[in-house]
Amino acid sequence: MDDMIGTTAQVEKIRVFELAAELFGVLATPMRLRILSALCDQEKSVSQLLQEIDTTQPNLSQHLNLLYRSGILARRKEGTQVIYRVQSEQAVTLCRTVCTQIAIEMDEPGSVPVTQRLTPRGGA
Repeated sequence: MDDMIGTTAQVEKIRVFELAAELFGVLATPMRLRILSALCDQEKSVSQLLQEIDTTQPNLSQHLNLLYRSGILARRKEGTQVIYRVQSEQAVTLCRTVCTQIAIEMDEPGSVPVTQRLTPRGGA
């Protein structure tokens, strides 16, 4: 019976890593991070997002759809417009924390010890 408990815990631990990797995969493009940043403070229509983010409408829609399907964004229809908003505040907090840290490392490279940096070694 103890072997079964140990195995269950190992499977759960592996599943945690799989789900974390899935989330990081969804967030792993600059475009999706820009979309989240644009939606941090208020909901916006696709046309409003296109005014802020330099991309094509089909490309933007593809990224929005993936963020929606993953549960990070929510959407609603208002007439012919689709309005998006952040649904997962935790995902936004995670992105904001990482992006803020990287911005600090880029702006003030000497202020963060090498052992505490998030940016890849050649990235900043």
